[in-house]
Amino acid sequence: MPIDYLKRILTARVYDVARETPLEPAPGLSERIGHRLLLKREDMQSVFSFKLRGAYNKMVRLSEEERARGVIAASAGNHAQGVALAAQHLGCRAVIVMPVTTPAVKVEAVRARQAQVVLAGDSYSDAYSHALSLQQKHGLIFVHPFDDPDVIAGQGTIGMEILRQHPDPIEAIFVAIGGGGLIGGIAAYVKQIRPEIQIIGVQTDDSNAMARSLACGERVLLSEVGLFSDGTAVKQVGLETFALARQFVDEVICVNTDAICAAIKDVFQDTRSIMEPAGALSIAGAKAWAERRGQARNKTLVAIACGANMNFDRLRFVSERAEIGEQREAIFAVTIPEERGSFKRFCALIGERNVTEFNYRMSDLKRAHVFVGIQILERQEANEIAAVFARDGLDAINLTDDEMAKLHIRHLVGGSSWHAKDERLFRFEFPERPGALSRFLSQMRPDWNISLFHYRNHGADFGRVLVGLQVPQTDEAAFQHFLEGLGYPHLEETDNPAYHLFLRPQGH
Repeated sequence: MPIDYLKRILTARVYDVARETPLEPAPGLSERIGHRLLLKREDMQSVFSFKLRGAYNKMVRLSEEERARGVIAASAGNHAQGVALAAQHLGCRAVIVMPVTTPAVKVEAVRARQAQVVLAGDSYSDAYSHALSLQQKHGLIFVHPFDDPDVIAGQGTIGMEILRQHPDPIEAIFVAIGGGGLIGGIAAYVKQIRPEIQIIGVQTDDSNAMARSLACGERVLLSEVGLFSDGTAVKQVGLETFALARQFVDEVICVNTDAICAAIKDVFQDTRSIMEPAGALSIAGAKAWAERRGQARNKTLVAIACGANMNFDRLRFVSERAEIGEQREAIFAVTIPEERGSFKRFCALIGERNVTEFNYRMSDLKRAHVFVGIQILERQEANEIAAVFARDGLDAINLTDDEMAKLHIRHLVGGSSWHAKDERLFRFEFPERPGALSRFLSQMRPDWNISLFHYRNHGADFGRVLVGLQVPQTDEAAFQHFLEGLGYPHLEETDNPAYHLFLRPQGH
């Protein structure tokens, strides 16, 4: 007999521990994508994700004898916190198996609720296998994070709340997919009450088990999964969730890491809340859907902001990649003549566009290879900039979509140079504003060749630049006059030991 999910969701026990979260407009995002986007704020739950709904609904329905045995779960973090909270509320023992890759903030949150944490494996699937062995060994009750009707029904209460909170037309609801419990529950409810609403799943392109399974017509087991969105890093979706997705899900959209980072930034700008990668997946999917729709505008969209357990250390990476994900930064490798004044002419070609990064190390007496990031408003601008370089006779390679360049090469431009005779190294600080780097370069005298240059806009009030200048000893007085006239704080680093180890050849 088929499971009556409508009845299960309507009778789910979740509000002992969960709250009805608000459905809030995202005005900034809405204006940008041309649709009214509403965020279902599951990040506002006490464990900062939706997972407590399903965990508690499962555990509250266990018998007294089952709860006395204790429960065990496998989770990348958010389900773990839900199980730990439910166990604390119900007064039973909880053992949580988590991948070793789980952000520390999630591990500590679970331990804070008196649950026992066991770290095993690199992904949810690895942790799941270990949890099953512990379950058999100790006779514990397994609380599945997604492939269980009671868990699915608990998550489905989100769909019930959305329809109650917004009785007016909704074009589509966007839901992150890991194992499929969240989208299964929401879809099972919404499609029976409002079948005209599209249910659209969102996955990362390196953890797309559901998308590939639906395309193949059977569950696919991935050999590896990307771990950036750790909350959705599942190698295989559930049997029950796959069946629900085949029946009720209209489409699955896959997005990359840069798009997720951009979505995290978007949500922060509208709400001042920081989503974890999985929590921002639905927003990234809604943006991709809106871009694909082109001229179709003014639809009401709902995105489930499903989690905010962000590891603080990841914010460096998110900030770095958000501009690219939003198509606000173009990256080029440009070859310019190795001659005095070439930097200044190069910056003149860029014009008033804001330079976000500038890396160069002298390596050839005829040609200079510059790694440069330029702020753009839309992706097409990258092609326009490339055309400007070409018209001036400069070879330019667009590296905006080059993953190796974005992750590694930008940090490795440089090294020692045998051509950098009489080189002196300085750190400068200048007010960070559009065009500041160009103005900084324009104030430098062309008499002294720039042999090294490193700059990256980090969003601070001032810019930090590392500059190598070839200055003959006979020009010392003139050079000191030049430094005084710049008016920028500066510090000479020519004697810095790190410089001598990595950037200055032995014997110079």
